[in-house]
Amino acid sequence: MNTRPFLALVHKDLKLHLGNRRAMILTLAVPIAIASFFGSIFGGGSGRTKPSGVPLEIVDLDRSAASGEIITNLTKDDSLTVSIVDEKSARQDLRKGNAAVAVIFPKNFGEDAGRAFFRPGAKPEITLLHDPSRNIEASMVQGILMQHIMETISRRVFSGQSGRKYAQEALTEFDRTPSRLVPEEDRRALSNMLSSVDQWLARPSTTNPAGAGPSGGISVPFTTRNEESAPQTNSKFSGYNGYAHSFGGMSVQFILMAGIDWGILVLMERQKGLWRRLRGAPLSRGTLLAGRGASGTIIAFCTMMVCWAFSMAVFHVRINGSWVGFIACNLAFSVFAASLGLFIAALGRTPEATRGIAIFVVLLMVMLGGAWVPAFIFPAWLQKLTLIVPARWAVDGFDAMTWRGLGVSAAIAPVAVLMGYAVALSEIARRCFRWETD
Repeated sequence: MNTRPFLALVHKDLKLHLGNRRAMILTLAVPIAIASFFGSIFGGGSGRTKPSGVPLEIVDLDRSAASGEIITNLTKDDSLTVSIVDEKSARQDLRKGNAAVAVIFPKNFGEDAGRAFFRPGAKPEITLLHDPSRNIEASMVQGILMQHIMETISRRVFSGQSGRKYAQEALTEFDRTPSRLVPEEDRRALSNMLSSVDQWLARPSTTNPAGAGPSGGISVPFTTRNEESAPQTNSKFSGYNGYAHSFGGMSVQFILMAGIDWGILVLMERQKGLWRRLRGAPLSRGTLLAGRGASGTIIAFCTMMVCWAFSMAVFHVRINGSWVGFIACNLAFSVFAASLGLFIAALGRTPEATRGIAIFVVLLMVMLGGAWVPAFIFPAWLQKLTLIVPARWAVDGFDAMTWRGLGVSAAIAPVAVLMGYAVALSEIARRCFRWETD
């Protein structure tokens, strides 16, 4: 291949791209703006942004010491943002989407729950209202609510005079229960247990001098320690960073969109007869396509480097993995995007029809590739299916080299897949390229 025409084509394309300042600014500004928005949603800077609690509204119709203690504990929970309202306001807020979940404690909840602790039968009913579009948050609130209610009610049942009262009331009720409903062996066992509880609570406590019986209750029998699997270094910006994924994903999307524009530009130039005139020059089909591919690769790579530089400077994205792997992933994806433009130019008939189909295919590729939302959110079968999508390999490669902190070996597969697709698309473009329109 003659290098002089090749370099001339590359120089011409780069000069045209740099000369269109408005388009160049938009090419950089749009992905940066959208990536910044998505990054703020998926974890924030360095993954240390405190997540907003689930909006929970509480209606306390009981107004007892037990319900008050439960509400106090819920208010201290970092997973929730609690507000106390009346029932009418709670239902209106849920309909308007201003709250995710509302909990209604019925009248006499504290007393009824304490009595129900030792005996079967009717139990007080807590009403859990939730926005139908936020079922996951409702399930989370239900679990947290269960924990705090059990800790509070069991502590009241197994301590002080209230605990003795509940035990004595249960004993009295069991004595009145007909033998046909409770077998004699069960009656003796339950009576012995409740009598023991009553005697235990009647003893003076050495740890709680103010009242009889030890101050205890049923609590969660374990603690948890959260530890990120991302690499931790001495830098305060190490670990997971939601902006790393969003900038990788949005860069993939808009570089592929730029690849469509490069292909459409070739179609328009061919439609105007420019390639027919170039055919008379000492310029082969391979040289023409290689020149366009090289210029597209350079533009894509430089655009991605600017986006990554912005994310590092403003949002503290860090390359916790291999720099060599990071550069290789960006370069391989840039080659793929340029080859996609050549593929579109070779197979497209008219710019108008080709643009619509190409945009649909690219958006589908970006969506399935996990550029918008992480691929682990997909169903298991879809996660496996998307491994055929090149955008998925690009996004996974960027994640591996940034916040996951993996070595260069983790970049081998993404680079190989992207380059394989690039070679295949380029070869199809070379074989199908036409100098003139049909």
